[in-house]
Amino acid sequence: MPLLIVTLPPPPVPAGGEFGWVMWSNDGRKYRSRGSALPSLLPTSDEVMLTLPAAALSWHQVTLPQGSLSGATRLRAVLNGLLEDRLLDDPDSLHFALEPDAAVGKPVWVVACNRAWVRGAVQALEAAGRRVTRIVPEFTPQPAGAPPMVFATGDADDAFITLCDAQGVLTLPLDSAALATLGALPEGVNALAEPAVAEQAESLLGRPVPIVKPAVRWLETTRTGWDLAQFDLASTGRARAGKKLSAIAQALWRAPQWRAARWGALTLVLAQLIGVNAWAWKERNALEAKRGSIRSILAQTFPSVQIYEPQVQMTREVATLQQATGGVSPADLEPMLAALAVSLPAGKLPTAIDYSAGQLRLRGLGLGMADTNALSTTLASRGYNARSEGDLLLVQAEATR
Repeated sequence: MPLLIVTLPPPPVPAGGEFGWVMWSNDGRKYRSRGSALPSLLPTSDEVMLTLPAAALSWHQVTLPQGSLSGATRLRAVLNGLLEDRLLDDPDSLHFALEPDAAVGKPVWVVACNRAWVRGAVQALEAAGRRVTRIVPEFTPQPAGAPPMVFATGDADDAFITLCDAQGVLTLPLDSAALATLGALPEGVNALAEPAVAEQAESLLGRPVPIVKPAVRWLETTRTGWDLAQFDLASTGRARAGKKLSAIAQALWRAPQWRAARWGALTLVLAQLIGVNAWAWKERNALEAKRGSIRSILAQTFPSVQIYEPQVQMTREVATLQQATGGVSPADLEPMLAALAVSLPAGKLPTAIDYSAGQLRLRGLGLGMADTNALSTTLASRGYNARSEGDLLLVQAEATR
């Protein structure tokens, strides 16, 4: 199924409002289409990712105390206490989400947004049959040591500029007042602009700005490790673990940095399949060659025999020829008795001997389990099979089994 990325409009979302969307192939390499529609009219997909706009998010860096991650309820209470003085709204009205792999004792990023807004959007999508598999922020802070990023987005009537650096994410209207607020951009900053605002961004920044298409930028939001579906939006630990495993699987399946590994794995599988088939073909040919050789020998030795089971027929014809010429074969009585004479334990003599159709039956030997096993091993080295059935010992040549 293709990947459907849905962009949520800033709060409040009006009842019956449309959501922006873009569709990519499941590996994220082929752009399909984009547009805006009511939740019930969105394209269908098993992979639906909801993107939250940067203007509706606030970013805060905190250090979690020991024991904070022992449970969702405790973590929520800890975040309420840590962020209460930094927030303009009541913490209970906000939804919080931690950065991936957050740990206690070190600074971690927390993103906050209106809880009713994001919950209402998720419910509207799922009521329309579009189950949200992941919620991602439009922009995220840059890792420590990474160069800052500047994005100009929107259209001519509603343009924004967003600065992403190690200090967080800041979104302002794209105008001279916003640039004055941002101050001089740091050295090494990378800037990108959507086509509709590229000219305006270049004029304000005083430098050429590469263009990025909205569909491509939205796809990039899904390639971060962030998932804002936490706390009440991820009802169980199993759901969170499932989403994390799904994110890892999606990264391995789609991420460009894993493309070489994917090709390598595919090449290895194909090489194994080709090798197994080549080995099977070789073994099959060798077996057919042996069967052909047996057929040829049988046809040359006994021209009058109609061939259907060469090995069995060869054994039978040789035995018949030996009997006709007075020859002795291993399946005859005399060779069997000779083999038994040197193999039976001392003092063990049969009380009755019966021979029929290449099988020798001896009674009254009184062999124990250890003696029977030892006798079977000794006779096997001479080309005979021996087994015990009660007081009866059965012996026959391997060739006539």
